[in-house]
Amino acid sequence: MTKLIKFLHTMGAIGFAGAIAAQLVLVSLTPEPAQLAEYALMRAGIAAVSKWILFPSMAAVVVSGLLAMAFNPAYHDVFWAWIKLLFGIAVFEGTLVGVHGPVMREAAKAAEALAGKIPVSELGHTMHNESGAMLTILAVAVLNVVMGVWRPRSLGLFKP
Repeated sequence: MTKLIKFLHTMGAIGFAGAIAAQLVLVSLTPEPAQLAEYALMRAGIAAVSKWILFPSMAAVVVSGLLAMAFNPAYHDVFWAWIKLLFGIAVFEGTLVGVHGPVMREAAKAAEALAGKIPVSELGHTMHNESGAMLTILAVAVLNVVMGVWRPRSLGLFKP
């Protein structure tokens, strides 16, 4: 069971980081909202990555991480595991609030603008914030992986 949980955690982390990286590339290639058809198509693609890769991967990481901590008593008494848990919560919340939510809202607004329901001027105001949020979340996720791989002991706060 432990190996299955670790496998799911690793695969989820790979999917999560890959999805964030893909979204960063797509956001950087997204044309201005004035090119409405292309903008809406790109925003739909970014939202699809969020819906089908980012969100499920994040769920796999969170659930498998919590299961690993619950089922492995060795993790209960090590400080790095608790820090990793706090970083995991930050990644989860930050992803929902700073990445997934804005991506899905902007895709919906782009579709509405394409259908003529809202003006084009309401689009594109979140792109800079999205990139910053994605980079921040990716950095914290990488730090979380570093904590899991190297399991730091050098501060005297960590058990071997």
